[in-house]
Amino acid sequence: MTTVRRVLPTATATEPAAALLRGYVDAHNEISLHTWGDDDYVRTPQEVHGATRDDAYEKVVRLVALDDDAPDEPEPDAVHGLGIVVLPMQDNTAWAYVGAEVRPGRRGRGVGTALYGAALEIARAHGRTTLMAETDHAAEPAPGAASLAAPTGSGRVPADDAGARFLTARGWQLEQVARRSIVRLPLDADEVERARAESAAIAGPEYRTVGWEGPVPPRWRAGMAALFTVMSDGVPLAGLEYEQERWDDERVRLRDDEHARRGIVDWTTAVEHVPSGTLVGYTVLQAIPPAVHYVHQEDTLVVPGHRGRRLGMLLKATNLQRLAAARPQTRRVGTWNAEENDHMLAINIALGFRPAGCSGEWQLRLGDAAPGDVARP
Repeated sequence: MTTVRRVLPTATATEPAAALLRGYVDAHNEISLHTWGDDDYVRTPQEVHGATRDDAYEKVVRLVALDDDAPDEPEPDAVHGLGIVVLPMQDNTAWAYVGAEVRPGRRGRGVGTALYGAALEIARAHGRTTLMAETDHAAEPAPGAASLAAPTGSGRVPADDAGARFLTARGWQLEQVARRSIVRLPLDADEVERARAESAAIAGPEYRTVGWEGPVPPRWRAGMAALFTVMSDGVPLAGLEYEQERWDDERVRLRDDEHARRGIVDWTTAVEHVPSGTLVGYTVLQAIPPAVHYVHQEDTLVVPGHRGRRLGMLLKATNLQRLAAARPQTRRVGTWNAEENDHMLAINIALGFRPAGCSGEWQLRLGDAAPGDVARP
């Protein structure tokens, strides 16, 4: 029989009491390699340990599935699967993200059902009524009977995927499909500079870029807090019920502290509206250990009122130039965009990004859950 245990916080990732954390990471890495065929999303116990948080803004609960008779400090490969529940604590307090994944060779034994039931129990115990989950797919299927289409009219996931079937059977609705895109590096430096220079000319002297590596400088913290607030619900959300987050200087500082604990390096380029002295857009590239050759393209935003001036391309081209100078060993940059986000996808395509998979974004209102789906851990 399978039992589900919580991964409790420990002082370090290497002590005996962190055995469940190490098993969690080991299972994640096997599942990621199986899904994507590369090590772009491989993690380390130290990095995940640095992401363990319980603060005023977010609570994260990690779960592992093991045999009933597993010891208190099992070997990593004794973990059959993992689960996670992310609980916003300041905004979106009726909402939670839940996930459950099982090692490829241990599926079909009820492990996923046990993890899923435990995750739902935790969400209910915290008063959450709307849940979000994701399914990852190495390729987006063609239209037809073998695919499920998002209600946005853009994007599909495989209808026969085990995760999609699992969620559909339990009352979840596919709300959106996000495209994974990859660009291979190095890029043609002259082409990137041409894109940057043309965009800067269109933007004109009212706008200038500023950039930094690592934490947000105190001078720009309030401006970035305002941008993070807009970004939180400024991307296409389809039917996902997500409210705007409230960011301030302290929340930005805590984010940077977490990144430092995890060993994450951020390269941020922002654009300042010179007449007002305010930041009106930004983009972030992020290196997460242990990946050496892969970098994540994270948020890109231009606030309403300043769009239509090629600022998105200016930001991205400038930041790619900074990455090439700071981390020349990078060979791939990956990003995710809603399939209906035509404008941002067009910028990415112009820079050389190509489709490399997709994810389904699913939502469940707990009143719609299939009976018998909640099992106590």
